[in-house]
Amino acid sequence: MKKYFLLLCVMISLAFAPKASAQGCSVCTKTAQGLDDKSARGLNGGILYLAFLPLGIIFSVAGIWWKFNKTR
Repeated sequence: MKKYFLLLCVMISLAFAPKASAQGCSVCTKTAQGLDDKSARGLNGGILYLAFLPLGIIFSVAGIWWKFNKTR
């Protein structure tokens, strides 16, 4: 039952992901369009830096969960 619930949650989140990721700050987009190459690379680096912590936490929790559930 838990597997089906997890699968349902994943499918629902994937259904809404394009809508959620399609949103963007129009001011940030206009600012990024006016940047030179060096500043644009810095902006992209900052975005990746800010995304690393939440993704690291998610993958750490998933890895620990997988490690302890694979023996059952």
